[in-house]
Amino acid sequence: MPYETLHTETLYHGRAFNVRRDEIRLPDGKTARVDIVDHVGAVTLVPVDEQKRVWFVRQYRHPAGDVLLELPAGMVEPGELPLDCARREIREEIGMAAGRIELIGEFYLAPGYSSEFMRVFLATDLRPDPLPGDADEFISIEPIPLEVVQRMIEDGKIHDAKTLASLMLAKRYLV
Repeated sequence: MPYETLHTETLYHGRAFNVRRDEIRLPDGKTARVDIVDHVGAVTLVPVDEQKRVWFVRQYRHPAGDVLLELPAGMVEPGELPLDCARREIREEIGMAAGRIELIGEFYLAPGYSSEFMRVFLATDLRPDPLPGDADEFISIEPIPLEVVQRMIEDGKIHDAKTLASLMLAKRYLV
């Protein structure tokens, strides 16, 4: 690759991410500074029950200034495998365990400024098995029939990018 990192400086250390500035050499030999949200990675789950309902969470997102309908998701903890994170997050967020969890896709969430890499899991054979949720999360759980979810997408009622991308990846499994 014709890009070369010449220097890296950490500007901010946070709980969920760090911010760093890289100086890079471009293919034409010039240099540029790039600010990057450095993220450990995350998972999103598409939980589907026997009634063909997709389980969502609704929660306030301060940067958006709104309450959003989203699929359950969470950050991978240091040393944690993405599959283990998925098993933990589904129990924390919707109080269910999945008899089957399958990786169905992966993507960068916002590669123009973030290293966050998202892995998407289809979760089926759901059964109650809650874990305590995060203390700073106030969420409501909403199982929604698959055909209603499709209409919500078409009508622009879902505004969360990871949810839209994950549902697109899951579409072939949900027919």
